[in-house]
Amino acid sequence: MIERLLVLSIKYTVAVFIALALLSCNQPKEEISFQAINWEKRAVDPTVLDSLTTGSTYLSVYSEIYQISENRTYHLTVTVSMRNISSSDTLYVFNAKHYNTKGDLVRNYFDKPIYINPLETVEIVISEGDKEGGTGGNFVFEWGTPVAHNEPRFEAVMISTTGQQGLSFSTQGIKR
Repeated sequence: MIERLLVLSIKYTVAVFIALALLSCNQPKEEISFQAINWEKRAVDPTVLDSLTTGSTYLSVYSEIYQISENRTYHLTVTVSMRNISSSDTLYVFNAKHYNTKGDLVRNYFDKPIYINPLETVEIVISEGDKEGGTGGNFVFEWGTPVAHNEPRFEAVMISTTGQQGLSFSTQGIKR
């Protein structure tokens, strides 16, 4: 009798583990969203942009990375942060152009310059299902600020979780 209960207990435990493993593998993917922020509400009048110190920043991003071999990739969610590090001056970003691994333009996130208030961070989120950027995606930001020493920061955090496995890393922009 004890042996039979032990066998049933083992079978039940194995069945539970298999069910949990299958459930963790079948997580639904979110729809790809390209417009999380209403960029029109952040648009600025071009006359405000006179007399700014301008610059350009490059940022590497990874929508996917290689896993095991070059034939298999792991998909990532990308959060791009545009940070105004000034405590007094508004930052203006003229464009945020996203390029793929081959250097082709994937999208420009806004057509008109936008503002970022002092110490504010504005983010672009690239969904895990959006693989257009590929394994070597890039952003180029053109920006302007009233004071030369208040250059903005551009950073990206890439993350993905599947079951009990998680992966995350970050990159920082460099002035061009």
